[in-house]
Amino acid sequence: MPMTPDGRPVPPPHADERTMLEGWLDFHRATLALKCSGLDDAQARTAAAEPSRITLLGLVRHMEGVEHHWFQGVFAGHEEPLRYGPEADFGFALDPDQGLDEALAAWRAEVERSREAIAGRSLDDSGHLAEQNAAFLGSEEVSLRWILIHLTEEYARHNGHADLLRERIDGTTGL
Repeated sequence: MPMTPDGRPVPPPHADERTMLEGWLDFHRATLALKCSGLDDAQARTAAAEPSRITLLGLVRHMEGVEHHWFQGVFAGHEEPLRYGPEADFGFALDPDQGLDEALAAWRAEVERSREAIAGRSLDDSGHLAEQNAAFLGSEEVSLRWILIHLTEEYARHNGHADLLRERIDGTTGL
């Protein structure tokens, strides 16, 4: 698989739908990890601008929870509580006892669990939504295809935040 100069996997320019969807999701996962590379805990806890409390550490925690919710809860149907609910600001509220290395390890483990949950499953297979989300979407089920697209969108949006955070921390910019 081709890699960008900074080590991220390049999504294939020609592939079947599944390979393309997973390729883009993996690219965006790698982008979040790249934005955190080389930082210490204090830097990872730096917010971009008042009044926002978003930090790179919070983004990693949030995306761990997002992966868990969509792949374990919705798609696999495991009845597990949210990793980070409203009381933890959906992962953005920081835990003084969890540093960047621990958060990245937990996130990477959750990404691996996500891959395992969808291995061998069809893009047309469905997961079941909680009542509140079902009412919002107008359906009690979403396909794996929908989940993969949604997760790619979620990472892409938050990677934009990560770009700004990293630039604020040490001036690093880039793709």
